[in-house]
Formats: sequence, C-alpha cells, structure tokens
Amino acid sequence: MSLPAPRSDRTCLVTGASSGIGEAIAGLLASRGFGVTLVARTESKLRTLADELAARHGVRVEVLATDLTDAAARGALLGRVEDLGLEVNVLVNNAGVSTLGTVFRSDADQEIAMLRTDVEAVVHLCSLFTPGMVERRNGSILNVASTAAFQPIPGQAGYGASKAFVLSYGHAIRVELRPHGVTVTTLCPGPVDTGFGETAGFDPDEVDGLMPQFLWESVDAVAQAGLEGMDANRAVVIPGLANRVSARAAWLTPRRVLLPMLAKVHPGMRGA
Repeated sequence: MSLPAPRSDRTCLVTGASSGIGEAIAGLLASRGFGVTLVARTESKLRTLADELAARHGVRVEVLATDLTDAAARGALLGRVEDLGLEVNVLVNNAGVSTLGTVFRSDADQEIAMLRTDVEAVVHLCSLFTPGMVERRNGSILNVASTAAFQPIPGQAGYGASKAFVLSYGHAIRVELRPHGVTVTTLCPGPVDTGFGETAGFDPDEVDGLMPQFLWESVDAVAQAGLEGMDANRAVVIPGLANRVSARAAWLTPRRVLLPMLAKVHPGMRGA
C-alpha cells in the first residue's frame, strides 16, 4: 500500500473537510486508524465532525479553521501542526470553489478568491509539507481536481483552467517526488451531489439537464476511489466508467468542435 502506516505523531491533513468529498475522505482515513487534521473555514462544522470521528473510530482529530484564500493563514498551517507535536504524512488538497458566468460579467474579487482556493492553496500546501515528507522519505498527496480538467469550459472558464492546472501540477510533482518515497494522486470526479453547484450559482434543474444521471457518483464512492487510488499509487483517478469515457472523449475532441457545443448548453453562457 502507498498510504503510510498510521502513527501517533503523524496526521492526515484534509482541506475542505467540513462537508462533501473532504468530509467523506476524512471519515475513511479515520476508519482506518489514521489521525486526521481537519481544515476548512467554518470551525463549528469541523468541531462537530471531529467529535463524531473521534467517538466512532477512537482516533485523534484536530481542527484548524483556516481561510485558504488568505496566504498568511495558509502559511501558518505548518507551524500550527508542528505546535501540536505532529507531522503531516498524508495531505489531501480537497478544498475547491467555482464561479459561474462569462468573464465580462464576472466579479474580479470572486474570480481571484477562486484561484486562491483552487490553485494557490494546492501549490502553497504542497510546498509547505513536501519537504518534511521528503526528509522522512514517506508521504502521500491527494489533489482533488475534476473532469473539468480535461477541456476548457465556456461559462466556467476560471474553474476549468484551475482544475487543468491541478491535473498538470500533480503529474509533474509526482515525478519529482517519486525518488523520495512520496506519492501523488490526482482525483478527478465528475458530478457529485455535494451542494457545490448550487454554491457556484447553478440552478439544480440546470445541473440535472447539463449532466446526465449516468455521470453522477455518490460522495462516498468518490472518496473511496480516491483512497484506493492512493493505495495503488495511481497517477489519476476518475470515479465511474461513464466519467472516464467522457473525460477521454473531451480530451481527444478538437476544440473547434467541442467548445461551441459546450457553450451552447452551459448555463453560464446565458445572454453571452
């Protein structure tokens, strides 16, 4: 198995842990005896989850409420973990947000906040925690991207580009870290019912029309696929056969054919 063995002085740091895929991954790690450190913005939600995981699985669970759009707050995470007497040997970069709409109607602050969460936080935390992993010659990283990584998305341009970055970045650092005993896996889910779309501004009926039912995967199935991918030291994990076929088709289809088709149906292109 690629996942390091649980130890009392080591922890699995999971971002975006207050709900959805991050919450499910934290639960799976705890069920396997790993101590987990939960990172998200809302402390109350994290503490509720921490109490539940500790009671159910008998593991150590810490809460580090952090706004990942804040570079100083992100930078402080390494010291906060060390102050707890812990070292991170599993890093799960799961936190992610999206905006919706065309660039000429976008809110610049929201666009930058998205990039800080979806791109900057991934790079920053990998830069912070991989030196210790390399020194110990032991560690695993799971970066959560999306099937959006496999094609540009008119109407969600920044989000699609962010996930393409995460996928490319994961491939590159995987090669850099392999000789040092550290594994890197990129998880690329398709549509998952986490409330993510509604937060981005999608109407639920629009999401159902845009994403056929056969593409949808449950939160638990996606989290399980991610952990199995880490165990197997896989470079990329796309949960669900339909999503794997769809992602490959999007990757291979000429952009001059694909992008007009996407622009025609995407809710973010209304009135463009």
